[in-house]
Amino acid sequence: MTEKRGTSRLTGFYKRTLAERAALVGQWAGLDTLDQATLLGMAGLNATQADQMIENVIGIYALPLGVATNFLINGRDYLIPMVVEEPSIVAGVSLAARLIRAGGGFVTSSDDPVMIGQIQVLDVPDVYIAAGQVMAIKDRLLEEANCCDLTITNLGGGARGLEVRPLLDTPAGPMLIVHLLLDVRDAMGANTINTACEKLAPMIEEATGGRVNLRILSNLADHRLATAECIIPADQLATEDLSGADVVRGIVEAYAFAAADPYRAATHNKGVMNGMDAVCIATGNDWRALEAGAHAYAARSGHYTSMTQWWADDEGNLRGKLTLPVAVGTVGGATRVHPTAKVAMKILGVQSARELAEVLVSVGLAQNLAAIRALATTGIQAGHMRLHARQMAVAAGASGDLIQRVVDAMIAEGAIRLDRARELVQQMGGRASE
Repeated sequence: MTEKRGTSRLTGFYKRTLAERAALVGQWAGLDTLDQATLLGMAGLNATQADQMIENVIGIYALPLGVATNFLINGRDYLIPMVVEEPSIVAGVSLAARLIRAGGGFVTSSDDPVMIGQIQVLDVPDVYIAAGQVMAIKDRLLEEANCCDLTITNLGGGARGLEVRPLLDTPAGPMLIVHLLLDVRDAMGANTINTACEKLAPMIEEATGGRVNLRILSNLADHRLATAECIIPADQLATEDLSGADVVRGIVEAYAFAAADPYRAATHNKGVMNGMDAVCIATGNDWRALEAGAHAYAARSGHYTSMTQWWADDEGNLRGKLTLPVAVGTVGGATRVHPTAKVAMKILGVQSARELAEVLVSVGLAQNLAAIRALATTGIQAGHMRLHARQMAVAAGASGDLIQRVVDAMIAEGAIRLDRARELVQQMGGRASE
């Protein structure tokens, strides 16, 4: 655990200039001059570096990096780096974190970072007999798996178990699926688990007389769960028009809708992932793997449902909980290659993959609260469109002081549209974009 670096309750942070915000975060996180330059776009990923990361590189694509404030997790303050293009996400999650802070902040827990590798065995006369044959050599298989990555084994990770899952009725006929459970420590673990599965495949073929086809990790990492919980005093949720009790009831009713209806759950859960994906991208983690595992976990009962739970306790306070599989790493991959991801990790200050997973579910829970609180009170569009107005003004050709003048005019009229932004730019002496 790193030393506590002060409070993340940065009042009026959004009102400061870009340079001031960057300087404050730099001081808070102890960033050096190069780190600061990376944040401000004067350094960072270049085309040569990008060419080493993926195939057929032709350039670099940039996205905004923001910081969510007010997060208190297990008694420790965090500033949360988030990479996202959509307005209102960073503002919304910061507000939700402030409300949750009033109830003591987030309380989190997580499993050991155990990933699942799947080995598909076909062409066996009896899948149940084959399952027994695999379990008969379980110790040998686990010992072999431990030899695949001695670094992880030496750090206390390694093979944790073996599971067999007969699938009798598939489009390709009966098959046996062997699960290798492997603790990957602070790595996301995809390469480690895939390598181990490939190493075990010939041994499984020999033991069963079958044919191994796929040897690949599962992104439904349900041995690697992280949980965040929170409490918000009802009076913190009151608005000018609604009592705290009314807002609590509205949020619980919104959750109930998502719990019962997959059409609503899809959008409800998108709100959770708005926050978690943004932190994943900022830290160089695989947000697509996170999405796959989260949505699969939400459908594990056979009914796609809400990822979060919200309820009122006996004192009338709002309580929330989020549990998801979170396979992320603090070593390897883009986390240690991308210059801005490295700076984001310094800002976040996490010391392990488990801590990062707990931060992610805290952000997901807060982001979901921000969305359903807005829906249950003023509606989602009021705040979102005000923040969206700035993008409209810039797209219409406004620059400098003209941006805010166009924004103010559109908000006053209640007409936040690109065509109106262009008209206002022309009226105010600017040059509208085509």
